[in-house]
Amino acid sequence: MLAAAFALLPLAHAAGAAPTAPRAATAADVGVRVNTQASLGRLSDVARGVNAAVWDSHMNDPEVATLMKAAGVGAMRYPGGSYADIYHWQTHTAPGGYVAPGTGFDSFMNTVRATGAQPILIANYGSGTPEEAAGWVRYANVTKDYGAKYWEIGNEIYGNGHYGNGWEHDEHEDKSPREYARQVRAYAEAMKAVDPTIKIGAVLTTPGHWPDGVVAEGDPGDWNHTVLSEVTDVIDFVSVHWYAGGSGTTAEDAMARLSGLPGELREVRSQIDRYAGADSPRIGIALTEINTNTGGARLTARPNGLFAADAYLTALENGVFTVEWWNTHNGAGQITTVDGETDYGDMGMLSSGACSGDVCQPPPNTPFHPYFGLKMTRELGTAGDTLVATASSGQEVSAHAVHRRDGRLSVLLINKNPDAARTVDLDYTGFTPSAAAPEVRRYARGDSDITGVTGGEASASRVTVPPYAMITVTLAPQAGTGPGASAAQAPGTPRPEAVTDTTARLSWQGAQGAARYLVQERDGAHTRLIGESAGTSVTLRNLPPGSTHTVNVLAADASGRLSAPSDPLTFTTGTPRDATCAVTYHQDQSWGNGFVATVTVRNLSATPISGWTVDWEWPTDRQSVSSGWNATFHQSGRQVRVTASEGAGPLAPDGGSAASFGFVGANDGPNPQPTVFRLNGTVCSSG
Repeated sequence: MLAAAFALLPLAHAAGAAPTAPRAATAADVGVRVNTQASLGRLSDVARGVNAAVWDSHMNDPEVATLMKAAGVGAMRYPGGSYADIYHWQTHTAPGGYVAPGTGFDSFMNTVRATGAQPILIANYGSGTPEEAAGWVRYANVTKDYGAKYWEIGNEIYGNGHYGNGWEHDEHEDKSPREYARQVRAYAEAMKAVDPTIKIGAVLTTPGHWPDGVVAEGDPGDWNHTVLSEVTDVIDFVSVHWYAGGSGTTAEDAMARLSGLPGELREVRSQIDRYAGADSPRIGIALTEINTNTGGARLTARPNGLFAADAYLTALENGVFTVEWWNTHNGAGQITTVDGETDYGDMGMLSSGACSGDVCQPPPNTPFHPYFGLKMTRELGTAGDTLVATASSGQEVSAHAVHRRDGRLSVLLINKNPDAARTVDLDYTGFTPSAAAPEVRRYARGDSDITGVTGGEASASRVTVPPYAMITVTLAPQAGTGPGASAAQAPGTPRPEAVTDTTARLSWQGAQGAARYLVQERDGAHTRLIGESAGTSVTLRNLPPGSTHTVNVLAADASGRLSAPSDPLTFTTGTPRDATCAVTYHQDQSWGNGFVATVTVRNLSATPISGWTVDWEWPTDRQSVSSGWNATFHQSGRQVRVTASEGAGPLAPDGGSAASFGFVGANDGPNPQPTVFRLNGTVCSSG
């Protein structure tokens, strides 16, 4: 039966690979490339996490620790979302809310320790004080020696009513982002005075999600820019939340919307870079709540299990060091039927045993499909293993891969089609599989847990994934190949020393056994050599102004064998300081999915310019110009061309006059500013 549901057929490899049988005549539906020379970062010990709430009477059941340990959970967040801003740890009370018996801090820590995880604790900002938070640090890390490392200051504080929509409790008279920033500094000072080794996190909005971009009256900027401009020297990470949509979001919608998450996380990093500068790599990104949606159903059913696996790994591949699912237990909601099963409208991973009308959930702590999605990610690897780049040719199949420290490679394939199996051809760069049969694990219809697939010949080349199913393939390397065969260790993460409009000087920590270093740029799962050095630095030249690059460094030993790649660095070149034109782009107003911007252009050359055009490219494919004034606008794909209105006068030389035009724009997701503007084809300085 299992062999009929799952097929592995051979794929020919490049010269030097282990011999395989001829490729099957039938064409695959999807091709997936895996590149072990393109590191996306390493799994942290807190990579996989869940939320726990003090209103959950089952949060400390012994079964919880057993299940979460089996799923590789390394972080547990407490005391639970918005409850954090009404919860007082010392009295174990939450005025205005319900606190279940047996959910106190010490009981929670017993569960954390039994799981083998670390706590992520939310200090009460809404009704607490820096002194109360410092007292919690003292109790946790001095009195009890719990070693609690990660502390957030409040939860979703931007929802305190400052922008007109309030769900988060906040008793501060001033509810502005500037006041929150001031308080973060006070909390950090008080808490680190007790234990200077703790990590402090500040709450940010997720780019592209309300109230991102909204500037309230009297504020110098929106929430993120105001907060980050004042706290990057005292925080160690930022906390963001991501939900795929509101009520009415379908399972297919939710899985499709994950494609926007990488861009939103890149914008978070870009904002940190802007205010932290060279100190930016020290500040991590924590995705402390994630789920499909907050108001609809389809939350315990199989498609949300696929979403959970895809979401955890997508976030971790894009610069997040920890991801916390909302929630461990949540409670029954709208009852529907999805994929032939009852969906309980519950955002939890485990059943709470609750009822909705006359429909009751299974016994408490029965795993729902999202739990198995989380557990499936553990099949890929553990702390210290390296996430590597993958690319899938088909939208219906997601692919993720981890290169393990012992040299093995694990690939996860997720088939999001509910009706048809998908056959996937696998191809590799930087990895040569051995001829041994791979280890195969599956979660599909009819499976009550992650299931091993045995029987029949298995190779690394082709996988048929059943409908609405997940499969991992773990491969051993051919003897004498891969980083394990190199005498060189992996280099340190590259750091930018100086970046101009066309050059970037990078440096890194040297690697034992290295004879030379290769700098490779990544585009999806493809890499190309862009620099080489015998030392621990390189200057990359002839880079396009305003261009973004993601690079890894690999060490080669004396025989030319390559090490594992460094962690990645992403940098963006600037615009020329001595340009003959200057452009200022200013976002005047924003409301989440739309904005108003004004662009001002000056001619700095010695001669006047008539009949001008201004060109730019949007950083994402979800930004557009809706309408404009004082010029003519045309957009094709991401490219925007603005032409001077008929009768417009010339631009005077030496900055003597300026052309100004404005437009209404639309954005579905983050709304980063364009990086390069061209006046009649000439790159301008921008600011």
